[in-house]
Amino acid sequence: MASYLDYPQGMLAGQTAIITGSGQGIGAETARLFANEGAKVVVCDIDATKAKAIAQGINDASAGRAISVPGDITDPKYPSMLVAKAAEFGGGRIHLLVNNAGYTWDNALHEITDKQVDTMLSVHNVAPFRLIRAAAPYFMVKDGEKRAIVNVSSTSGMHGKVLQANYAMAKSGLVGLTKSIAKEWGPEYGVRANTVAFGYIETRLSQLTDSTAFITTMDGEKVPLGVQQKALADLKKGTMDDIPLGRPGTTTEAASSILAVVSPLFAYVSGQTIEVTGGRQI
Repeated sequence: MASYLDYPQGMLAGQTAIITGSGQGIGAETARLFANEGAKVVVCDIDATKAKAIAQGINDASAGRAISVPGDITDPKYPSMLVAKAAEFGGGRIHLLVNNAGYTWDNALHEITDKQVDTMLSVHNVAPFRLIRAAAPYFMVKDGEKRAIVNVSSTSGMHGKVLQANYAMAKSGLVGLTKSIAKEWGPEYGVRANTVAFGYIETRLSQLTDSTAFITTMDGEKVPLGVQQKALADLKKGTMDDIPLGRPGTTTEAASSILAVVSPLFAYVSGQTIEVTGGRQI
């Protein structure tokens, strides 16, 4: 069985990875961990300043290991540009794709607007699909190299969530997309696809909304990041009792699960949804 000792240059050495939403939080930590394991990393985020800073930090530690390609993942033109830049950076090859970009836009079930629903589906379903489709020529390859896709979901999509019906719908949809990739690209090309569904992880999205952190949609509307007071209370309710490990997860722990899934250590795992919750909801 493979072990860390079998990969002196890192488990992802020689591979090129696209990680969306990697300007901060789980995505940024995933980019760092991938780079530490030898991968070339394409940092993508809607915030160009943050994306550049993460890529620069990686390159300060290991020159030439990262580039930033900022942009709005919901822009229909962005996926093709992103894939082209990644392929150029990777010498004509792309091996790993992590669809991590996303956010919530909470409201009571009976008050959620069509725009709130459409936006969540666009960010969490349509955008990942477009990126995967754009990257298809680099995954439908018979060259003996390993390739993997991870779609980042949430336990909201697995179990539902107060004030997050639109988000839950979208995150649930990723599970079907993942299984379809595994069944379509696995047999002939050996591509693995898995979903990682996070529970309570300490990121900006699990903090209370305020007026300083927001996402601006393509039509200019500002959506506050974080969760409303009621949803936050539900999130934290009985944390010590509901989470067997007795605490929220860190971004490093969350990112480490993504690294594990794309690594050779998970070589025979595909089409699965892996819940990273500290044991919550078992």
